[in-house]
Amino acid sequence: MTDSSKQTRGLLRLPADCSIASIRGVYDLVRDAFRRQDKLEIDCSDVSKADVTSVQLLVSTAKTASLEGRPIVLTAVSQTLRNTFQRAGVPADTMIDQRHPQEIDGR
Repeated sequence: MTDSSKQTRGLLRLPADCSIASIRGVYDLVRDAFRRQDKLEIDCSDVSKADVTSVQLLVSTAKTASLEGRPIVLTAVSQTLRNTFQRAGVPADTMIDQRHPQEIDGR
């Protein structure tokens, strides 16, 4: 994977392409990070290509995390991904972390 998909201490940066063409790889990144981390921050700043599959993956991840009592937050959501959430009829603002990213580590 590229540098943009590197994980560090609860941080996962999504790759630029989160469309159906590459969603399997994105799913694998999210799944692996979710398995390894109790708290997960998903940095969406690099996402420049997205569709409803990206929205479905992120909503499903957030729902699973909520059921397990684990914090998952989306940070630095790109305008492309915001627009995709809007087109899908999903209020992205309810999934986007309004806190400072450092709070996820307890720093």
